[in-house]
Amino acid sequence: MARLENYPEAVRNHLLKLPCPNFDSTPFNRPIPMKEQRVALVSTAGLHLRGDRPFGLGDADHRLIPRDTPANRLVMSHISTNFDRTGYLQDLNVVFPLERLNDLARNGEIGSVAEYHTSFMGATEPEKMKSTVVELASVMKKDGVNTVLLVPV
Repeated sequence: MARLENYPEAVRNHLLKLPCPNFDSTPFNRPIPMKEQRVALVSTAGLHLRGDRPFGLGDADHRLIPRDTPANRLVMSHISTNFDRTGYLQDLNVVFPLERLNDLARNGEIGSVAEYHTSFMGATEPEKMKSTVVELASVMKKDGVNTVLLVPV
């Protein structure tokens, strides 16, 4: 795991000065019973299907990943040199727990798994992602998604 104290001073100072967005309100939603949840994954691991365009520096778009995608068809093009890929290489579920979600649905613990999931490139300014997020929300609504599991990497 990368630790702030292990970074060179210039990098450490840069990271400490990055802005963190503030939100004026917090929406309130009543929880949906687990057995009624249709769950989609949103990861910032920079994952995409083999053959898709890799993520680049500052990319604010996303890549859709179908529910039935086997782990060996996914590629990580996360560009951060500070990102430790060890866990991902050992088990995709560390950054994209699609197999675990499918297990939960199969065992009746959640209602169902969404048809499509998505990955963004981490290390991208959230403000640049607004149009992409609106597009993604539309895809999720059409699929009946009522629960999103955010997997920040």
